Amino acid sequence: MVGIRYFVEVLVTCDENFTVIRDAAIDVEDGQIKWVGAEKDAPATSKKEIRINGLVMPGLINAHAHTPMTLLRGSGDGLPLMRWLTEVMWPREGLMTPSDAYWGMTLGSAEMLSSGITTTCEMYIHEEQLVEAATKAGIRIVMTPGILSVLHADSNQSAQQRIDEIADFHRMYNNPQKAVTVGFGPHSAYDLGAAICAEVGVAARDLDALLHIHIAETANEGSELERLHDGLSTVRILGESTVFEGNVLAAHSVWLTRADLAAYANYDVAVAHCPLSNMKLGSGVADIKTMRELGITVALGTDGPASNDSLDLWQEMKIAPLLSRVSSLDVTTLDAKDAICMATRDGAKALGLTDVGSLKVGNWADMIRLDLEDSAFIPATKESELISNIAFAAGRRLVSDVWVKGERVVSDHQCLTVDEHRARTECKARGLRLAQESGT
Repeated sequence: MVGIRYFVEVLVTCDENFTVIRDAAIDVEDGQIKWVGAEKDAPATSKKEIRINGLVMPGLINAHAHTPMTLLRGSGDGLPLMRWLTEVMWPREGLMTPSDAYWGMTLGSAEMLSSGITTTCEMYIHEEQLVEAATKAGIRIVMTPGILSVLHADSNQSAQQRIDEIADFHRMYNNPQKAVTVGFGPHSAYDLGAAICAEVGVAARDLDALLHIHIAETANEGSELERLHDGLSTVRILGESTVFEGNVLAAHSVWLTRADLAAYANYDVAVAHCPLSNMKLGSGVADIKTMRELGITVALGTDGPASNDSLDLWQEMKIAPLLSRVSSLDVTTLDAKDAICMATRDGAKALGLTDVGSLKVGNWADMIRLDLEDSAFIPATKESELISNIAFAAGRRLVSDVWVKGERVVSDHQCLTVDEHRARTECKARGLRLAQESGT
């Protein structure tokens, strides 16, 4: 790739110091950032020069998603989690073909890219098709193939077979240089049991891979598991089963005690916070204030587009601090910088990605442009107001251009990598078939 120097009106780096640079320059070569700083300090270069009016910041990171649920969007609304899963989601997903998953992921990738999401962490089956769709769309993917009792755990032998399949998949597809990272996605301890989760943990640690699991999404989901373990909490069960000894991302984590959260901190478990999904399913409000006080890394996720019902991380960025403030009655609990970092730098940390999430030398040039001339940024008389406007006033409509690894994938609000008309047509027909065949 030819090197490019971008001159940027306002650059929000989301680095450790949350550096904001006006009249900035950023050099990109082979998809990576080679230099960043004030335009007046930029070294001499022979690179092609492009001037960008507006605000440039890192691409957003969706830390927990089931994107092929684009085929199921809006289904089962009003049902509590377990009925929603067993009566609507799982019957339809059980009929989903690899081709269905491919098109669901394709349409969802276009939706995410167009809203500024450049990395997504997926927990789903048909993992090969998801990686293919994401790669063609140009979105960075952390693929954690799903493990569910209904499909993979009717016996210890079948569970181990699925674990071995994922290990083989990791060896074949894990390639961060090509924007694909592979982990393991055991659905939950209440679904699989502690023993199978422990086996997944061993396999993930052997490959230094992410283990991505649902924990304590609802108040009573773990009651039977906990009864079988003499009343221990799900977190303690997983901790004593060695599941937390590797790189672990716990989605939701709503119904946890202070002792559970202390265990997270002790094991360095990261959390994917999904406030809109939790609200829509009536699941509860996660204690983000305590998590952050304990030093737990908290990222943001949309969850699936059937429980959100969008793939819009800007909504999560706004709602997460608002929920935390109103539930704790403390307006200082999460500020705009915190919210933005949860959607960028902290998302990368939670996923174990060391070269995205901020715009600094050595990182991939995963970037988005926002329109500063929109009323959302008027007047922004000082830097703190500009930052507040990013978190609370902006949104996906302001994302005009997106780059992943330095490649422009969205230009002037149009996704360049996906035939969206065909993707919508495919998903409409396939979603209708799943509903009819499942009778839900």
